[in-house]
Amino acid sequence: MPFSDYSTALVTGASTGMGAAIAERLAKRGLTVHAVARNEERLTDLAEKTGAIPHVVDLTDTAALTAAVGNLEVDVLVNCAGVSRPGNILDSSQDDIDELVDVNLRGLLQLTRLVLPGMVERDRGHVINVSSIAGIYNFYGHTVYHATKAAVHQISRQLRNDTVGKRIRVTELCPGRVETEIFGRNMGGTPEAMEEAWKTYYEGYESLTTDDIVNAMDYAIETPRHVNVGMLELMPTFQVPGGLTFDRRPA
Repeated sequence: MPFSDYSTALVTGASTGMGAAIAERLAKRGLTVHAVARNEERLTDLAEKTGAIPHVVDLTDTAALTAAVGNLEVDVLVNCAGVSRPGNILDSSQDDIDELVDVNLRGLLQLTRLVLPGMVERDRGHVINVSSIAGIYNFYGHTVYHATKAAVHQISRQLRNDTVGKRIRVTELCPGRVETEIFGRNMGGTPEAMEEAWKTYYEGYESLTTDDIVNAMDYAIETPRHVNVGMLELMPTFQVPGGLTFDRRPA
């Protein structure tokens, strides 16, 4: 549907990175944007910059989430909140697993459960799940993150079945490497860690930018109302998935 068919958006993970960029673009498109995140200072800055309505809520607190946004009439839901932790399943802690599942998966499901019935009743809405190529391809490390994003990939497809016959569209955005703070936060979140992450993961690479993700979202929303863009995989031109590992052993 064109943006003119929608009036209200709800964006999670809106305090930084892709979420903040998405909230800003939707506000520029004339939508009333409800921005959800845990960082009050950054949400306040976003609100002052864009006019978005801030909701300082932890997605893992379902009661608080319900109280904050459960009664909103939402036309566009953007599930963008996400966390990552380095390491494979052998060195992931219980807390690592719980946090990734709670934020990346459980929070998304609970919020979608709150918002989707209203969309169905009004016969109008668009759910946009910001996932990752990690949900499609396997590569070393971040095993729990891969698992949660694979779940988001399947949820995005399943929502189409759940809303069949209604004018509800569902789009999954699957980006590769995007210039955000995620690697720096994985390395500790200090200024030194952020600088080291930049040198390691971004310096010398032509990574995606948040604008690239926002433009993809624009495309999905702006297509005619009879068109559902189910999934958009976006990768830097020089980033290629795949590869095969074969551990050779002596005869």
